Amino acid sequence: MDSSLDGDLEGVYMELNVLTLCYLIGSVTFIIGLKMLSNPATARKGNLIAAAGMIIAILGTIFLYRDDEGRKLHNYGWISGGIVIGAIIGTWAAKKVKMTAMPEMVSLFNGMGGACAMLISIVEFDHLYQANKALDSTWFSDIVPAGHYLTIAAGLIIGGVSFAGSVIAWGKLSGRVRDFSFKGQHLFNLFLLGLVLTTAVFAYQSNVKGANIPFYITALLALLYGVFFVMPIGGADMPVVISILNSFTGVAAACGGFLYDNKVMLTGGILVGAAGTLLTILMCKAMNRSLGNVLIGSFGAAKPGATTGTRQQGAYKEITLSDTAIVMSYAQKVMIVPGYGLAVAQAQHACHDLEKLLESKGVIVKYAIHPVAGRMPGHMNVLLAEADVSYDKLLEMEEANEEFPTTDVVLILGANDVVNPAAKTDPSSPIYGMPILDVELAKNTIVNKRSMKPGYAGIENELFFQPKTSMLFGDAKKVLQDLIAEIKNV
Repeated sequence: MDSSLDGDLEGVYMELNVLTLCYLIGSVTFIIGLKMLSNPATARKGNLIAAAGMIIAILGTIFLYRDDEGRKLHNYGWISGGIVIGAIIGTWAAKKVKMTAMPEMVSLFNGMGGACAMLISIVEFDHLYQANKALDSTWFSDIVPAGHYLTIAAGLIIGGVSFAGSVIAWGKLSGRVRDFSFKGQHLFNLFLLGLVLTTAVFAYQSNVKGANIPFYITALLALLYGVFFVMPIGGADMPVVISILNSFTGVAAACGGFLYDNKVMLTGGILVGAAGTLLTILMCKAMNRSLGNVLIGSFGAAKPGATTGTRQQGAYKEITLSDTAIVMSYAQKVMIVPGYGLAVAQAQHACHDLEKLLESKGVIVKYAIHPVAGRMPGHMNVLLAEADVSYDKLLEMEEANEEFPTTDVVLILGANDVVNPAAKTDPSSPIYGMPILDVELAKNTIVNKRSMKPGYAGIENELFFQPKTSMLFGDAKKVLQDLIAEIKNV
């Protein structure tokens, strides 16, 4: 009897040790993967390493985890069904999505993480509520430790804001939701946030039997705040939104790790939260926005009385394909500035072909990447990596700005707001103060656009009317293909 019991205990201890090892492996691979993601050359491999660690941690949890009473998981059917369904949907969505739709997919998937963290908090609160609701005369705060409830409430609120905000961001990026704001929105957002925190505290201070009502009100208000948090934000600021919502999801996931005492979940959440926060700070710096403005959802809108950049700028001049081919063929250095228009046209491969052709003629070709070009952080880097553009040719904004004065031709492909001089010259512009690519310092600037319509920020670009700027209208992919043919004949 004793021998059998000792054997069972030894088996349990061995399983727990293996589970701890699985969590350790998962945590280490998350750190390694995140480090490798910082370099485009190793990003894909880093993603696979982190995913492998996650699989190990998940399998270890499913088959080796035991609760405080020593019981293993038993609902393998539901678990397996959820994993299979999620894997099928995720794989299908990842394969089907176009590069132009990648930002909204990232936003939506990030929102799912926030929703999971929110549901975890709801489930854990419900466990406490059901276990203690018979104690009519007992306060909830007398039964549940403050730290435990704080973790539940934080996961609920942050996860809810992340989920609702990410869904709105997905709608705005995909064109399904328009910007919406009203007078006094800043104060309303602060009031709503205060209301969320108040109801969360009230739930903790309530009688056990009635604590569930203010708790679920807190959940609804958190979702509502997430909506109003993102709704007023202008399109040009969406990279910052995605970044901060990503950090929210990480923090919410870390709360889940605290609740379950799950080291790998805690580590993963902390890494995502910290990385997202650092990226948010970098994005805010690139957009010249304060983090405080981001947190109350007040950035991205024009200042009261500000113009929209639609005043008469003068005449612009067009350039033909043949003239463009001659100018670029005889240049010593060409700088390409990719933007969302390049992504829409799926012209990254044609752009790489142009680069190779010019280099065969002895032209130095580099790419200038603005931190918030596109619809999400690193959008242009991912796009060009898909076309096998060398990472060494991708210059960050500071490096590129140093080289523009010695550049013969700058070819702007669908970029707009990130090259708009109004950010430096027009205090009434919504983008005033935002660091931009100083393309006007080059000898010649050629802008490829479909039309003269404003960019994502909705303001006119002063660059288009400058003497050294020429407009080359048309779809980026077709223009590049035709330009390649012209250059071959030069």
